[in-house]
Amino acid sequence: MHARLGDGEALIASAVPPISWSLYQVVRSRRLDAVSALVVAGIFLTVGATVLGGSARLIQIRDALVTGMVGVLFLTSLILEKPLIFHLARAFLGRNPAVGAATFDELWARPGMPRTFRTMTAVWGVGLVGQTALMCWLAWIWPVDRYLLVAPALGYGLLGLLLLWSLWFAARRQIRFNWL
Repeated sequence: MHARLGDGEALIASAVPPISWSLYQVVRSRRLDAVSALVVAGIFLTVGATVLGGSARLIQIRDALVTGMVGVLFLTSLILEKPLIFHLARAFLGRNPAVGAATFDELWARPGMPRTFRTMTAVWGVGLVGQTALMCWLAWIWPVDRYLLVAPALGYGLLGLLLLWSLWFAARRQIRFNWL
């Protein structure tokens, strides 16, 4: 599509699959998923900015900016009684009847668990904001085609590292605090 539409329009067209998938998930589950809502909101903001004169670089960093917003939300949630990681994990594990949301709520009351969730929230927040800074810098210094080739692998790799750290940290805490 690049040859026919140019950088900006081709990148906007690339938003059709994630928007379609998010709409399908909403219709199928009859509820709005927070992550899908963030992705779709980021796409619409970018398309709007592009229509108003935004550049291909802005479209390139759209996903990174959404990731950065999520990172800031994680860090901001540290002021709440229960940080964002707790709520996300509860929603994810609450779908499993064997664990259930009530069981997960009991977990919060165990010694050390609030600190565990706060640490995980802080690490994810800093990691996501750091990833955003890196991706924005790469979008600035690299040509569009190189960024589009390398950025997804780099972004998923960084998310994978955060996920591996989380699994390791949770397993370490699970043994120490005997939770779940």
